[in-house]
Amino acid sequence: MKTTASTSPVGSIVTPVNVDQIPGLNTLGISLARIDYAPHGGQNPPHTHPRATEILTVLEGTLYVGFVMSNQLNNTLISKVLNKGDVFVFPVGLIHFQENIGRTKAVAIAALSSQNPGVVTIANSVFGSNPAIDPDVLARAFQLDQKVVKSLQAKF
Repeated sequence: MKTTASTSPVGSIVTPVNVDQIPGLNTLGISLARIDYAPHGGQNPPHTHPRATEILTVLEGTLYVGFVMSNQLNNTLISKVLNKGDVFVFPVGLIHFQENIGRTKAVAIAALSSQNPGVVTIANSVFGSNPAIDPDVLARAFQLDQKVVKSLQAKF
């Protein structure tokens, strides 16, 4: 069965268009992604692009989007609700997210300033690393019980 935004665990499907799909993008410094979001709650979970700034344009639907500034800037959340036609910029390397807060599906196009922007999805990286990060480390870092950490690691 094909995964759709509604059947995806996070409620979205990201379709990248970068140098891996189109080798001719090499050295051009650009790539795109189409993101399809399930109704009411579909999200592109917190992630970062280590090599690119992202400009997101909403094609349909309503998204709650945001990014978190660096530790030196008090981890300030910059967020906004976007509607069809709205645009938002996520600075290179900062953790950011999008969530569909509408009752219908949403679609957005992300333009990125690199032909190979990379992506680090925070939860997958922290709780799904291979080999796993020692639960003691994560329990202390996130101030959680070890059982909660082990449960999260089992999901990823």
